[in-house]
Amino acid sequence: MKTKDILKKIRKIEISTKDIVSDLFSGEYHSIFKGQGLEFSEVRQYQDGDSFRQIDWNVSARMDYPYIKKFEETRELNIIFLVDGSASTLFGTVSNLKSEYIAELTAVLAFSALSNNDKVGLMLFCEGVEKYIPAKKGRKTILRILSEILQFSPQKKSTNIGEAIKYLMQVTKKRSVIFIVSDFLDEGYIKPLSVLGQKHDVIGLRVLDKAESVLPSAGILEFVDPENGQTFTVNSWDKKKRQQFARKIQELDEQTQQTFKKIKVDLLTLYTQNSYIKELMKFFKRRMKRK
Repeated sequence: MKTKDILKKIRKIEISTKDIVSDLFSGEYHSIFKGQGLEFSEVRQYQDGDSFRQIDWNVSARMDYPYIKKFEETRELNIIFLVDGSASTLFGTVSNLKSEYIAELTAVLAFSALSNNDKVGLMLFCEGVEKYIPAKKGRKTILRILSEILQFSPQKKSTNIGEAIKYLMQVTKKRSVIFIVSDFLDEGYIKPLSVLGQKHDVIGLRVLDKAESVLPSAGILEFVDPENGQTFTVNSWDKKKRQQFARKIQELDEQTQQTFKKIKVDLLTLYTQNSYIKELMKFFKRRMKRK
């Protein structure tokens, strides 16, 4: 994609997501994520109902009257998008590829973070980490993130979510809200994901195309694995083959959901054929109810 086309795409995404952010997501976004800790607010005289644990004994001794230290929760968040740029995201049967859907989804959440004055960062990965942008504030950072996602061309096409998570844990010490945006067509990432979830607020956003779960009755089909280049043929007229394929996809879906639930990491599955707006709203409301 040429630079001119990328800029047009970014502008289009910014305009299309602006109303969504301001009208739908701002309130929910502010509510579902906690601040990163307590920040000193003031010292004031002790009042009935205050906790003795809050008393500042040094100030109280100087003033000959009990004083307490007040702290408030810091609202500023550290938001990091761990985005899958592997070859499997370059697939789509409707107007958008999974990668384009991922870019717009990331934009909505990133601009919501901007409205909350939060820091936003990006880590793009395939077989390894391809691009890392530390979390910073401001519109320029978000536009840079979108540009990197849209123009990204993977050096290696396969996926290694586990390695990306390990790298992220090395460079991110501050507790953060981490969105892992991927189709999760990978193995061996559950253990590092579990560790990540214990240190950060982690949300998996699984982006799929419905065509990936249905084998059409269309004769002898040749498939190419976009990540390793291997080809194989399937007789899609065979009803048993179609049923086996559907069953395998369903089992994989159930296994993925159960695993995320077991390690207590949120997972939201989104399909490129559907709008992400309603699904994100439902997701936000579920998180709010848990608080």
